[in-house]
Amino acid sequence: MTQPVSATAHRIDAARLREWGTRCLAAAGMTDVDAAQLAASLVQTSLWGIDSHGIALLPHYLDRLANGTIRARPAVVVRRTAPATAMVEADQGHGIVIAHRAMDEAIAIAREQGVGAVGVRDSSHCGAIGLYARQATHAGCVGIAFTHANSVAVPHGGQRAYLGTNPIAIAVPREGAAPVCLDMATTSIPWNRVRNARREGHALPDDVAVDAEGRVTTDAHAAAAVMPLGGAAFGHKGYALALMIDLLCGPLLGNPYGPHIPPMFEALDAPRRLGALFIAIDPERFGGREVLATAAERMAVELAAEPGAPRMPSDPEHDHEAERLRNGVPVEDGLATQCRAWSERLGVRWPEP
Repeated sequence: MTQPVSATAHRIDAARLREWGTRCLAAAGMTDVDAAQLAASLVQTSLWGIDSHGIALLPHYLDRLANGTIRARPAVVVRRTAPATAMVEADQGHGIVIAHRAMDEAIAIAREQGVGAVGVRDSSHCGAIGLYARQATHAGCVGIAFTHANSVAVPHGGQRAYLGTNPIAIAVPREGAAPVCLDMATTSIPWNRVRNARREGHALPDDVAVDAEGRVTTDAHAAAAVMPLGGAAFGHKGYALALMIDLLCGPLLGNPYGPHIPPMFEALDAPRRLGALFIAIDPERFGGREVLATAAERMAVELAAEPGAPRMPSDPEHDHEAERLRNGVPVEDGLATQCRAWSERLGVRWPEP
């Protein structure tokens, strides 16, 4: 579900926004290569219409870089632990940069062994998890990615936040088209969408958030937690998925879980210590890449011919990307104000519409 964009949002060319982000991150101490990768990842996420995890997060990342709870130049260590597995010791580096590196390692292992699984320890927020599942498809692999977060989601049957939004992404190559990609939180909406709604004065959809008393609310300022995928009636499914992903990204990899993870926005002086798990599968070790990619495209064609013309997962994101490449990435007033403040602080010119 894409967050609504107001008619007054600024439209900024994606390339200019990428350049601005890169310069800001470099001014904040990151290497030019890492700054460019992080800025490109955020802008790409915004192009897909995933505004909760796109350029809107850059002011927050700059806050953490400024106070040292994301290290601009971490001493990252990649360690093979078995023929098909590895661990990445992130040293509290930026989660997006770390995640790209971890998936690169998973792809390299998959080419050698057929399947590569790489865990990440002691990292930070890694943005939209679909970035890394898609990354694997560009190398001809199937990509699977998980990560977790601090307590912002109420468990099914509970009243207070305990788990994170704990997303999952799976991407498959598709012949002649962008990959098919599932990229979803295990909650009805991501917590960043609540924060964006607060900043811009939007109401929340019904049955996605609860207040401090555990009552369903559409008031973003009253929201104390988001609900698991499935809402009040069927949230047991999203809750169970979130719990399992927390175990895979937390204790399995030596990281904390749920309520033991420092909050993303409320504890800027505490490193997040987040984990993530990345898996790459080489289709050539199974039925073959061509068979898989061709079938994915055939499914898309067959579905489009069905009554109602169902679409493939991620097709709406590709539509958003085409439109925003033409017309620019929307930046709401509140976000533009934050970005201008950082531009002034860092001595980087903000690309006005």
